[in-house]
Amino acid sequence: QVQLVESGGDSVQAGGSLKLPCATSGDNYERKYIGWFRQAPGKARERVATFYRAGGSQYYAASVKGRFRASQDDTKNIIYLQMNNLKPEDTAMYYCAAVNRYTLTAEEYTYWGQGTQVTVSS
Repeated sequence: QVQLVESGGDSVQAGGSLKLPCATSGDNYERKYIGWFRQAPGKARERVATFYRAGGSQYYAASVKGRFRASQDDTKNIIYLQMNNLKPEDTAMYYCAAVNRYTLTAEEYTYWGQGTQVTVSS
């Protein structure tokens, strides 16, 4: 019912920027909130941002606040993650996910995209 496809991952130099789209479809209630997460090999999955589709509210992890920004297109079906001033520690597989309520916990998200790789070199 709900599908999410994130893309836009690439290799970039430190200080550069990337914009990741998450194309979503399906029941609006089940994708009320869109979360962005990342996971590097050997590390736990980390919350990056949460986006409320109906109102546009945004919540960010401290590690990316001021550098990353979530937004959506006019249809509210594509949620973007604009990443600026990228650092090597941002290197990870990035995922978008959907859930029907606000939560910071990855385990509570119901639907997940396939992931897109972001690599930041020094």
